[in-house]
Amino acid sequence: MSALADAASWILLSAGGLFCIVGGVGLIRMPDFYTRMHAAGVIDTLGAGLILAGLVFQAGFSLAAVKLLVIGLLIFFTSPTATHALAQAALGRGLEPLAAKEEENAPSKC
Repeated sequence: MSALADAASWILLSAGGLFCIVGGVGLIRMPDFYTRMHAAGVIDTLGAGLILAGLVFQAGFSLAAVKLLVIGLLIFFTSPTATHALAQAALGRGLEPLAAKEEENAPSKC
């Protein structure tokens, strides 16, 4: 493997790991269900995609790279869909976003 491909692979792997860590911290630090779900759905999808891209560079042109690309496509389509379905289920059960709760408690401007 060339040094350039190896360096690109490790940059992608490191960036993906960093995004996954940021997503994990977001799960702890965010105030309500919807913002936590956003941190988990969007950031971890990007993190997993970057990690898989780095692994594709490590695998080179092989069957393993094709399998990694298929896994990446699966994550790319299923993670946002699952996040949307989870948000719709929570909204259907009556869980209001934090912003809606704050607007109800805010004093009127009249």
